[in-house]
Amino acid sequence: MDCPYSARFLLGGTTTGGLAMSQVTGAEYTANRRPFHMPVMLEEVVDLFRCIAGGVLVDATYGGGGHSTALLETLPGDVRVVGIDRDPDAISRAAGHARLDLAVGNFTDLEAILRMRGIGEISGVLFDLGVSSHQLDEPLRGFSYRNDGPLDMRMGPDASAAASELVNRAGVSDLARVIRTLGEERFAHRVSKAIERARPITSTGHLSRVVKEAIPAATRRSGGHPARRTFQALRMAVNGEMEALSSGLDQGIRLLRPGGRCVVISYHSLEDRLVKHRFRHGEGRSPGPTLPVPPPVELVVLTRRPMRPRPDEVAGNPRSRSARLRAMEKAA
Repeated sequence: MDCPYSARFLLGGTTTGGLAMSQVTGAEYTANRRPFHMPVMLEEVVDLFRCIAGGVLVDATYGGGGHSTALLETLPGDVRVVGIDRDPDAISRAAGHARLDLAVGNFTDLEAILRMRGIGEISGVLFDLGVSSHQLDEPLRGFSYRNDGPLDMRMGPDASAAASELVNRAGVSDLARVIRTLGEERFAHRVSKAIERARPITSTGHLSRVVKEAIPAATRRSGGHPARRTFQALRMAVNGEMEALSSGLDQGIRLLRPGGRCVVISYHSLEDRLVKHRFRHGEGRSPGPTLPVPPPVELVVLTRRPMRPRPDEVAGNPRSRSARLRAMEKAA
């Protein structure tokens, strides 16, 4: 079977060089379907999975179904897709397909979700991380620092508490640690002190203004919206995103059959770093101190450097700008 994305081509981390691209393009998909979420790097994802030989492909972050639909339209009829999403709203909007099985759930429960379906081995798994376009654009979900809404940020009912709990009850040092660690915000302590003074904060608009005023004026003039990093940190903490990624990635790799592939699209350095280190470990290389016994070689990394969206995709979907794609194949 034609498999243009081999390790030989992908080590440079680009999508150029004469590779045959899928006929399903992001622009065409968006124009035809008005999706819940615009799928990022759709062509690259489809081509990375083009050579899997039947079986089950897991879309661990179903969202608007853009990736799943394109894969079902492109891959052979013996490939089934299991789509998982924490957000019941995403699953309720999904279109039916004979080879698509949908589940509301967190990919931290990937093995359990598949076990309930009698699936013990998979041919591929896709993680498209972060927040969906629908969640960002719906003020009532509380993800946006640009649109006023309740301070919620829960991706699904499995999240234990809304962002308002963290913002209004956490101690200054704990809140600063969250904002510094997950948001990589260098003014985290200033922001957390400003939040403490402004309590109670019940809306995203109020929080956005508080954070903006806490950031020095000179810094506000560059680097995007001043509240972006704080909102990212709070969302990730509320939803336990880093813990979920670590667990879900391990389960996905464990379930892959030889020759199966894992593709991860991340949107900030913390996610990308975790994925990179997990893939390196699977190659038999550890990012930390040398182990007495080297880890076993269980996979082949296909993207030595992360792939990035093409300029035309960024122009059509600015939210794709920060995307980084990494891929691996389970060793025989």
